[in-house]
Amino acid sequence: MGNKQFAALPFQLGKAELSVLLITTRRKGRWSISKGSPKPGEPQRTAETEAFEEAGLLRKVRGKAIGTYWRNNRKGKRKIACDVRLFPLKVRAQKRRWPERGQREVIWLPAKQASALVYKPALTRLIVRFARRKRRKSRNA
Repeated sequence: MGNKQFAALPFQLGKAELSVLLITTRRKGRWSISKGSPKPGEPQRTAETEAFEEAGLLRKVRGKAIGTYWRNNRKGKRKIACDVRLFPLKVRAQKRRWPERGQREVIWLPAKQASALVYKPALTRLIVRFARRKRRKSRNA
């Protein structure tokens, strides 16, 4: 069994579509989402903390994880498989300053574009599935 990580999928509901915030990874500059190793407390708190540190987002995670995907994490020269649990994070505002500002790029994109940019196919599927569910809910509301 590998390590666990918790991630936030920052999103906003617009009139026409759902937008997702992506960040670049520090090492390779690939588009991804905020994620990190568990800290004391609940998994949701880890996702919230990472979203603030990496993108300046202040919001509470509401609800359960929307899915999981696997990724390799580096511990020195070793690669360790990590199970990443993804939590939705509805964003209303972003701070002007945050701890990792300048170390990463951040971008808001429609969910379809965001899903095409992320490196992990399993993360792509989670974004697409989440956006589809949110669209259905907004049509029925």
